[in-house]
Amino acid sequence: MFKTETKKHTPTACKASLAAVGDALYAIGGKWKLRIIIALSEGEGCKRFNELQRTVEGISAKVLSNELKELEMNGFVKRTVYAQTPVIVEYELTEYSQTLENVLTSLREWGAMHRAHVQKKEMP
Repeated sequence: MFKTETKKHTPTACKASLAAVGDALYAIGGKWKLRIIIALSEGEGCKRFNELQRTVEGISAKVLSNELKELEMNGFVKRTVYAQTPVIVEYELTEYSQTLENVLTSLREWGAMHRAHVQKKEMP
């Protein structure tokens, strides 16, 4: 069904593939993580929490906070706190987040293709 490299189809290879996909989905899966990464990649420099929440429409403050913590834990986002009054917290992508560039490009292309496919099927 899927094109694969010249690897043999063995239970061990299957388990390794499932584990790798599981790791990827743990790090970037869900409804919001990639959207947050895209929002941080748009424009220049760092973004504050409220700016991110306005950019990523529909996300609650609690969910955004949790997702940012997980993205930071996985090395995709850097959080900087400026101890002043009022306290300023900014978020920016790390160099490591650039490893997702091909993933995001593929998802954008596939998403556009899939939308066209679904819309074509809905036409009478």
